[in-house]
Amino acid sequence: MYYLPNGTKVCGFYECEKCGKRFLDVKVMPLINCPDCSMDVDMEIGPDEEMPDLDPTAKLIQVCEGEEDVEKMDTLLSLAITGGDYEWI
Repeated sequence: MYYLPNGTKVCGFYECEKCGKRFLDVKVMPLINCPDCSMDVDMEIGPDEEMPDLDPTAKLIQVCEGEEDVEKMDTLLSLAITGGDYEWI
């Protein structure tokens, strides 16, 4: 699968309020950190700088349960990213 490991039975479908990206994650929580937005944070700080805030910005839209539903949602999202290119499968 594209987003999740094979055999995943439960996952969360999230949308980031900051960047608008939709993604799947094996964690099922009301709010989590967006993988794209958290990559933008520079964790290297100097002696006079404060640690940047990592506020969770991705909201849970739906919980996908069952191996078939998880695989179907993963395939749909991956097709949206790859533009319908099946060669990666």
